[in-house]
Amino acid sequence: MIKLRNIDRYIDKRLQRNFILKGIDLDITEGDFVSIMGPSGAGKSTLLNIIGFLDDANEGEYYFLDEPVHSLNEKQKSEFHRSYIGFVFQAYHLIDELTVYENIEMPLLYRKVKGSQRKSMVADMLDRFNIVAKKDLFPNQLSGGQQQLVGVARALIGSPKLILADEPTGNLHSDQSKEIMETFKKLNKEDGVTIIQVTHSDEMASYGDRIINLQDGAVTENNPYEEE
Repeated sequence: MIKLRNIDRYIDKRLQRNFILKGIDLDITEGDFVSIMGPSGAGKSTLLNIIGFLDDANEGEYYFLDEPVHSLNEKQKSEFHRSYIGFVFQAYHLIDELTVYENIEMPLLYRKVKGSQRKSMVADMLDRFNIVAKKDLFPNQLSGGQQQLVGVARALIGSPKLILADEPTGNLHSDQSKEIMETFKKLNKEDGVTIIQVTHSDEMASYGDRIINLQDGAVTENNPYEEE
């Protein structure tokens, strides 16, 4: 599904080149649940943003579903992002002025889904995450865990092939964290959604089938699948 070859991301300052990512080679298969770990500044979020078409590599090749992303124009990359990828953020990134219903509906508006179909799809998500009673509330009326559930529902409403989660439990207490991770595990095992999460937590990383360790912008360890 994802193939990265010799990916570099850097910033040039005067006569110095500072590497954020250096020589990344990575293969992720459809149906994987991958955890990316490493210290702050290791390049984890940058790698996630490149995979999710939110940032570009300076060098190297990126193939997504066999398409050469490094050769696509911005419009094509935007279309791939909308069609195949759902993002879940640590800070939730819900729109404060919109209700729960409207936040979940937002990706469908971008994709120009018809009103009757949007209504049905949002209703399914509200029911799936047991937040029907919250649909008319605003984000500041929800707990952190509830906001993150809305964020997950919004990410999933377009039936993405890939979920990218950047520290999805970073602002949650342990019970809320486990609820979110169990939701991801179920999506992965039952629906076959590919998930890549960035996390600092060994416990949260263990929900995945594979751990990729980054340090100073390079992969230091790329664990194989755990044996059953």
